[in-house]
Amino acid sequence: MSAIHDLLIRGAEIVDGTGAPRFEGDVAVDGDRIVRVGDLAGARGRAEIDARGLVLAPGFIDAHTHDDRAMLSDGAMAPKVSQGVTTVIGGNCGISLAPRPPRVVPPLDLLDGDGGWFRYERYGDYLQALREQPAATNCAMLLGHITLRVAAVPDLEREAAPAEIAVMRARVEEALEAGAIGVSTGLAYAPSRAASTQEVIEVCRPLRAHGGIFTTHLRDEGDTVMDCLEETFHIGRELGVPVVISHHKVVGQPNHGRSVQTLARIAEQMKTQPVCLDCYPYNASSTILEQALVDGAARVIVTWSKAHPQFSGRDLDEVARELGCPVEEAVRRLQPAGAIYFRMHEDDVARILQFDETMVGSDGLPHDETPHPRLWGSFPRVLGHYARGLGLFPLEKAIHKMTGLTAARFGLADRGVLREGAHADLVLLDAGQVADRATFAQPIAPSAGIVSVWTNGRPVWQDGKTTGERPGQVLRRQA
Repeated sequence: MSAIHDLLIRGAEIVDGTGAPRFEGDVAVDGDRIVRVGDLAGARGRAEIDARGLVLAPGFIDAHTHDDRAMLSDGAMAPKVSQGVTTVIGGNCGISLAPRPPRVVPPLDLLDGDGGWFRYERYGDYLQALREQPAATNCAMLLGHITLRVAAVPDLEREAAPAEIAVMRARVEEALEAGAIGVSTGLAYAPSRAASTQEVIEVCRPLRAHGGIFTTHLRDEGDTVMDCLEETFHIGRELGVPVVISHHKVVGQPNHGRSVQTLARIAEQMKTQPVCLDCYPYNASSTILEQALVDGAARVIVTWSKAHPQFSGRDLDEVARELGCPVEEAVRRLQPAGAIYFRMHEDDVARILQFDETMVGSDGLPHDETPHPRLWGSFPRVLGHYARGLGLFPLEKAIHKMTGLTAARFGLADRGVLREGAHADLVLLDAGQVADRATFAQPIAPSAGIVSVWTNGRPVWQDGKTTGERPGQVLRRQA
C-alpha cells in the first residue's frame, strides 16, 4: 500500500539551506517534521501541492527582529510570514519585553510606548506567555541589557554599582534557565551609554555556563566603529561565548567605504573566536528620533510621533518647514518619536551582505505607524534585487544566509535545513518573480513571488494572505 502523508509537495526545485546546488524532488511531511525527500511517485498526501517550476526552501530565519510584543499582540505575523519567515530572533539591541521595567524610556518605547505590554515580572513569565499564546512563527529570544538596566539602575547616567550588577546578573541567570538564548546590548542608546565594558561582562557572566550567546548593537557604527568592534571581541573573549554583531553597517559620509576595513577585521577575528554578523538589505536605518542621528543623515523620515502623529511618514525637513522652526526644534517638538535615517552607502550594504558569514536580519519595527520597508521586504529583496537582479550571489547562497547559516550560528537544532528529520518550516516561492514591494513611500506591502509558507508543518501563508494558524514554538539554543 502507498504511504499517505499529511503533506506532499511534488516536483519542486529544492534548495536545502546548506548552500548546495538545487535539485528536483518531492517532499513529504508528517506532523511537524519532514519525513521523506526524493522521488515519491508512489506516495500520496492528504494535501498535495504541485510545485513544478517553483523553489522549495527551508523557512527563512530572521536573525534580527523587534517582534517581542508583535507575537502576542498580532500573532498572525503577516509582515514576516508574507516574506517566507518562519522563525524570528527577538530581544535585540538591548531591548526586551521582560523583565518589567519601572518606567518606559527610549528605546524601550519601540516595543510599546504606553508601557502596558511590559507586564512580565520575570523573563520566564514572558516566555510562558509566548508558549501559551503561540504566533504563526517560531521564536528564539534574547534578554535585553537596556531593559535590565532600566529595571535595576535608578540613575542611568552612571555605571551600575556592584549590587545593581548582582541584581542584573541574577536576572540573566533566571532568563537563561527559562529558555532565553542569550543577552543583547544596545550600548549606542542613552540608557546604556554609561555602562562600561566591565559592567557588561559582569552582568553577562552566566552566559558561558548556559551556552548562551552575546549579541550587540555596537556602541558606535560611525567614526569609532573599529574601537567598538574591539570592545565586542573583548567581551566575547572574556565571557567565552559566541558574539553576534547586529545589523553591521558603517554610517556617516566620512565612513563610507570603511566596510572594507571592518569586514577584514571581523574575518581575521573569526579565526580565533566565534564571531558572526547580520545585516539588512537597505541603506537606511530606523530607530528612535534623536538629534545626534539626524545630524549625520542625508534624509530623515518620521515614522511615528506621539506628540504629532499627523507627521508620520513625512520628511523631517518638510515637518520643520510646516512647524515654522529649525530642524532641531522640530525634533524636540516631535518627541517621543521614531525616524528613518539615510546614513549609509549602498556599496557598503552590498559588500557586507556579500560577505560569506553575513546572515540576513530585517531589524523591522512592527509598531511604527509608517515603518521602514525592511519590516515587510527584507528577505524577498535579498532574493530579488541582490541575488537575481545584481547577481551578488547565487540563489542557493542567498537562501543559505537566511536559513542554514542562521540556524547554525544561533544553535537552532533541525531548523534552517530541508532534509529528512528536520522541522517542516518551509517556503515555496517563484525564483523568477520573488521581489519586495514595500517602499519608503508605501512601506506596508506583501512581497511578490511567495506562494506558500508552512511553520512546523502547518500553513501560515497561502493565496496571498495569512491562514489563521498559530503553530509557532519557543526555541532553545543548543550550543
